[in-house]
Amino acid sequence: MSHRPTDWHILDLDKDPTPGWATMRRLQAAVRATLAVAVLTLLVAAAAPAHAADPSVNTQATHLASHLREDPVYVTDQLPREIPRSTAPAFAGLAERTGVPTYVLVLPLWSTGGRTLLDAVHDRLGRDGLYVLIDESGVTDAAAYGVRAPTDDAVTVSLYELPYDAGPLRSFQRFAEVVAQGPERAADRAEAAREKYDAGNEPADMYIGPSDRENQSFLTGIALTAVPLSILILVPYVRRWRRRLPGAQSRQRPVRRARAWIVPAVALVSAAAIAATAPTVFDQKRSSAAPTPTPDDLTARADRVAAGLKQDPVYADPESPQLLDARQRARLHDRIRAFARSDGGGPVYAALVPQLPEDESAGDSELFAAAVHHRVGKDGVYVVADPFNGTIDVFNHGLRLDSIDLYFDLPESIAYGNEAAAEADDHLMAERLDRLMTHLDKSPRTEEPEALSDPAPAPNPRTATTLPRLYSGEVWPGLFMGAVVAMMLFVVMSGALGMIARTLRRRSPEPAQSLPLSQPSAPSTRFLRRTARTELRALERSFTMHPPDSASAAHTRAADCREAAMLLAGVNGDTDRFADTATATTDPATLVALIVLARAGRAALAGDVEDRVCGVNPLHGPAETRRDVRVSATERNRRRWLPVCTRCLNAAIAEPSSVPALLLTLPAPSGGDNGRVPYYEAGGPLAAVRDGVPQLVRRVREAMLTAR
Repeated sequence: MSHRPTDWHILDLDKDPTPGWATMRRLQAAVRATLAVAVLTLLVAAAAPAHAADPSVNTQATHLASHLREDPVYVTDQLPREIPRSTAPAFAGLAERTGVPTYVLVLPLWSTGGRTLLDAVHDRLGRDGLYVLIDESGVTDAAAYGVRAPTDDAVTVSLYELPYDAGPLRSFQRFAEVVAQGPERAADRAEAAREKYDAGNEPADMYIGPSDRENQSFLTGIALTAVPLSILILVPYVRRWRRRLPGAQSRQRPVRRARAWIVPAVALVSAAAIAATAPTVFDQKRSSAAPTPTPDDLTARADRVAAGLKQDPVYADPESPQLLDARQRARLHDRIRAFARSDGGGPVYAALVPQLPEDESAGDSELFAAAVHHRVGKDGVYVVADPFNGTIDVFNHGLRLDSIDLYFDLPESIAYGNEAAAEADDHLMAERLDRLMTHLDKSPRTEEPEALSDPAPAPNPRTATTLPRLYSGEVWPGLFMGAVVAMMLFVVMSGALGMIARTLRRRSPEPAQSLPLSQPSAPSTRFLRRTARTELRALERSFTMHPPDSASAAHTRAADCREAAMLLAGVNGDTDRFADTATATTDPATLVALIVLARAGRAALAGDVEDRVCGVNPLHGPAETRRDVRVSATERNRRRWLPVCTRCLNAAIAEPSSVPALLLTLPAPSGGDNGRVPYYEAGGPLAAVRDGVPQLVRRVREAMLTAR
């Protein structure tokens, strides 16, 4: 029987057509085919987008693509406090400025997947254009498909040219502006922005917070009191300080009274100017760029979740990571149905929705659950599971369960998870929800349905970003602190001016008009000559700098005192000769009389006409009254009726025996007890000083005429 060759004999004529070899060839062909299929599969898998294997990204991308198919701008309903859905027309208007088809996605930060999400959305939408991803801070990513747009440079410019608090809308405005400029100008602008930012020139913040407004109010309060009080205190003080400087004399008192109103008026005007100017300097009204949401913005998310829970007791936010697969969702449904059939059980609604500070409930899961319960309209256990941070909160609304126990005593392994849950991408959410259902099954039942009290409302978004008024809050402590600052400034200024005055006096010494606490009762001749020389020079300087009015009584007194002093000095108007011992007097009584006359003359030039000086010690200055005082420490009955200054008057009243120690004594011309005698016994015209300055002037003139 003949044997007909098979097909492989025809295909492989160069091979030995034996039965064993034919079997081997069949095996080789099968291996080659298998390898080819495997390689082709790997190539296809490698060419496919990476996100295709991620069901979470697929679900999110499909959801977002369906919205972009209807409107090229999608604004999430999860950020009404920062980016309300009502801002979608504004984003759409900015998107038209790019010059290319633009699709905008505004999503929470934690739900954005960057370029991967944009790739997935583009694949499902199937339309070329510029795709932009925006979160709470601004533009975060952009990709161009089938169009030419400088996406990276535009993102860089919007990031570096604007401060972090500029807001998403302003950030997208800057992004669209750069895209419209074209690739070349966009590249130059991005490079300039990077160089400026790297050099430390970061853009200044556009808004301030409540603490900054408190600081502004505090500073305004300080200025309102510190400035006018400083004017009221320091200006008169500086004027008096200047009049005390060497070579300076006070103006006449009528002039000071005429100008007394100027300083209070200036202080009042300064306070009014500060009060009017501060609101224009600190003119911020808002603490954020967030637009004010509408009522629909604040209810959109709760309406969406409630509608989903009416269809399915397990609602997973399509904009967030998907933490439950089909098998896990099926098991959770079974556990929910079993609990609803149990004794004291009921419906369970699980919402896997993120809780963010920018949402309508300000991140308060209890408030969100209450809003959803109100919209679902059915009692039950409402579970809020956050797919971002992995927390689980449970709230009982109307079932026979211990609401307080579920709220406060939920095991931490369920509410927050363990270390393994923290490290897992899905937070082990399915396992923890399963344990939650077991916990509900074992929870004790109550006789009556329970529910938590109504939660506190969330902060009003219409006023949350409005800054307090400038004149409120910390402005009141600032007013008090302003007074303290004015006092501190006065202390510092008085210390500084005091040091300056001491320096000037050392350079140009000039005693004050009366120094009762610094004048000795037993001066030496050398001290008297030095003091008399200084006083005489000061009198001459006062006449030169402030010539008196010849028609006034003060002028007459000053001229008389100056004439008498020059007669006593014997220098014929040349005060420099007074330093020459050969030409100047050395009689102590004459020197004291000269000092008294020079001081009285300077006082008259200042508008203070002194008639009497202290009779106990004429160097003490003006007398206040007359009094019978003791003038001897050993003889108690030795008393005299003398004019006395305030110091001597107080001593005579409090301790009469101390007055003799204050009595001015001079070196005796020809001996005496201890070589010193009371000034009125030293001879010359000085004894007349007890009867007043005019009498002293008269006695000096008479003595000079007699000497001639």
